[in-house]
Amino acid sequence: MQQDKSSAQSKTDPLDLVIAGGGMAGSMLAYVLLSQNPELKLAIVEQSSDSEPSKASFDSRSIALAHGSVELLQQWGLWQDLHQSGCAIKHIHISDRGHFGKTYLNATDHQLTALGQVIEVEAIGEVLWQKLKAFTAQGRLSWFYSDAIAALNPTSELQHISLQSGAQLQSKLLVIAEGGLSPSRTLAGFELKSDDYQQHALIANIGLSDSHQHKAFERFTPTGPLALLPLTRQRYSLVWTLTPEQAAYHLNQPDQEFLASLQQAAGHRAGVFKTVGQRVVYPLSLKRATEAARHRTVLLGNSLHNLHPIAGQGFNLAIRDIFSLSLLLQKHQADAGSYALTKAYQQARLPDMQQVILYTDSLVRLFSNSSRLMALGRNTGLFALNLCPDLKQAVANQAMGLNSIRQLKALLTSA
Repeated sequence: MQQDKSSAQSKTDPLDLVIAGGGMAGSMLAYVLLSQNPELKLAIVEQSSDSEPSKASFDSRSIALAHGSVELLQQWGLWQDLHQSGCAIKHIHISDRGHFGKTYLNATDHQLTALGQVIEVEAIGEVLWQKLKAFTAQGRLSWFYSDAIAALNPTSELQHISLQSGAQLQSKLLVIAEGGLSPSRTLAGFELKSDDYQQHALIANIGLSDSHQHKAFERFTPTGPLALLPLTRQRYSLVWTLTPEQAAYHLNQPDQEFLASLQQAAGHRAGVFKTVGQRVVYPLSLKRATEAARHRTVLLGNSLHNLHPIAGQGFNLAIRDIFSLSLLLQKHQADAGSYALTKAYQQARLPDMQQVILYTDSLVRLFSNSSRLMALGRNTGLFALNLCPDLKQAVANQAMGLNSIRQLKALLTSA
């Protein structure tokens, strides 16, 4: 998949796009755009030296895909190769530890077979890598591994991009998809806002003694939310929000002591926890750029928005970034970086991003508050969801991303 850099450098014709970041978001964008636009040529600049994804293991990290995201992956011809690696979420149980408030979401109540899917990142990487190899062989996709953007010199017609290796690229559009710590975002002059939640997330895969029956659990505890998402091979993907001190303590516990602590925090509705894989802890914050686009440059994925994992919205938002850009590229093929495209992308992504941020940030602050009055209010809300089908449908549509995708289609088809 790796291409000789000298051959890519010698091309005099400008590229349609350069994607900074060859991770999951950047690679998926490349696949979607190349499969939809036969004349498109692009390059990916990737800081790592790995040209192949690693194989999935017990400890592989996973992501939750909302129902709307799965529908988009089906449209793009990806889900057909991914579905065997996914685990359906058929039921979601939401509760507040120590309080009466509970609510349940069931796929059958919405005439669906699943509310979403949980899939390991390596499985997506393997499928994308196999598909992108064909575009690389055709000469439509160039890769620059172990490289990064050193300088940007935008002109009215092009982005002139200097790489640390010395390579010089010209592109109609630069897409920055390097993740939350993106250096190219800073080079391009984007402003970033950040809020520290003063919480840490402990993530791990948990083996069960019995089947999870495709149930997902979101339990709100005094330290923040605890999520268990069903995985293949009778496992859960755990995201446990803790104080920094608690996270450090649970990170270093012996396995059986850790499982006992987790069982006490999660209760027994999720089953009996049998084994735990590698534990990883990272600090939680809300990061978002104040703009989604500038002159011949757009942000995508975690480079644009880096959210709290409370409702599993992060990569689903990135998929809608990809969806938005793909619709706009079909309308502006002649100039991928035109002002009309970047303006429309900004108008499409900022409201969607702000709505999801408001949703997730409100959940974090509401359910990480020990006030008795707040506890009464949130538990009354959870209880009311079970009594009001229309309200539950609205919450489900938000969680599944259906409303956002409908709004984007309506907005971008007229852009």
